[in-house]
Amino acid sequence: MSDKNPKNLLVNSSEWQTVRKSLLGQLKGRSSWCCSQLKKYLGSVSSASNDEIKVVQNYLTGTGFRTGRIKHSCIVKLRTQLSSEIKKRKAQKKW
Repeated sequence: MSDKNPKNLLVNSSEWQTVRKSLLGQLKGRSSWCCSQLKKYLGSVSSASNDEIKVVQNYLTGTGFRTGRIKHSCIVKLRTQLSSEIKKRKAQKKW
């Protein structure tokens, strides 16, 4: 995380906050819908900004996901895609 974009500023963007609020209380019962909302926010993972990827990756590694209370195959798939994209960008030094 660069000093230029501290995490607290990234997660405070109005666009992200709108998405995050729409997900509240929905992840356990409507995981597929929630994944589609996260994908809609990101657009194509390969063309998403580093900041957008950081915000979603940070969200998907929160307590509910780490402890296993929230789990679904689409969440695992999205986290895997984001991790792969981050590794790819770091290898290309575009991170």
